[in-house]
Amino acid sequence: MDLPVSPGLILSLLIVVIGIVIVIKGLVVVRQSEVMVIERLGSFNRLLESGINIIIPFIEQPRAITMIRYRKAGDEYLAITSDETRIDRRETVMDFPGQPVVTTDNVTVTINGALYYQIIDPKRAVYEVENMSQAVEVLAKTTLRSVVGKMELDKLFESRAEVNNEIQAAMEEAASKWGVKISRVEVQDIAMPEEVESAMRLQMAAERKRRATVTEAEGEKSAAIATAQGQRESAILNAEGDKESAILRAQGEQESIKLVLNALGDSEDNKQTVVGYLLGQSYIKVLPKMAQEGERVFVPYESSALLGSMGMFRELAGSPEDAVASHLGAGGDRAPLRSGMVGGAAGSNG
Repeated sequence: MDLPVSPGLILSLLIVVIGIVIVIKGLVVVRQSEVMVIERLGSFNRLLESGINIIIPFIEQPRAITMIRYRKAGDEYLAITSDETRIDRRETVMDFPGQPVVTTDNVTVTINGALYYQIIDPKRAVYEVENMSQAVEVLAKTTLRSVVGKMELDKLFESRAEVNNEIQAAMEEAASKWGVKISRVEVQDIAMPEEVESAMRLQMAAERKRRATVTEAEGEKSAAIATAQGQRESAILNAEGDKESAILRAQGEQESIKLVLNALGDSEDNKQTVVGYLLGQSYIKVLPKMAQEGERVFVPYESSALLGSMGMFRELAGSPEDAVASHLGAGGDRAPLRSGMVGGAAGSNG
């Protein structure tokens, strides 16, 4: 037999079900590093932080934020737009497609950049700008064109870090109004026209060739300098050696002349005899060289006289050294030696 269901029971069950639905709808769990913007009857009420939170269903609603993300499909980037009620406070990267930029030297390059940003104030990110991610992307593109447009192509390749810092500094003030912090901007790829790339390769090859030529010339210069310094030092040492040798020879001849004069006496005849002997020795040393250079040798008259003096000197007294030795051994024979030397000199002069 079926029991009749009273309207009160049905109403009670309906109230219980509605209460359970309200509790389920009003119980919100927010994960770590996420936040929700809650509106009550269309106006901002509060932020829900991480943990378990309770809202009033149908009266309080989370406000969604529009986010644009790019997905790379081959060589193209596909934009994906989504409305999210949970706002991520973590640092987010936006890899936007390449943008054509004209440098100061009128070269059009395509720059692909990456933007790192973080939502610091979710309320301002929702209410201060209509589409926060799109606004950040457009700001990054326009700032990139402005910064790169002031630079030459070569400077752009050399100063990527400077470009990144300048773009970040230019974006910080505008992004801070939207509750967004720009962490950093990275210039990833720089694509150039084919003719510009070919010209740069030729320029690079010419520059390397120039450096090689300069290096080779500097090496030859250093080698030539080292060789010249070596020759200079060698010439100086040879000259010093010749100088010392000439001084020693002159000192030896001086001592020899002094010994002969001391043995023979200091009269003018003896001096002339010794001088004639020394000159004759010099002529005798030169004669072989003169004979090698030609078939005939012409000896001046003065030379024959000197040679006669030398012959007379050797016949009468031997060499000057023998005369010195004889004089030192027996002082009594000094007069005949002197007379013979003088006579020999006189005979050769006559």
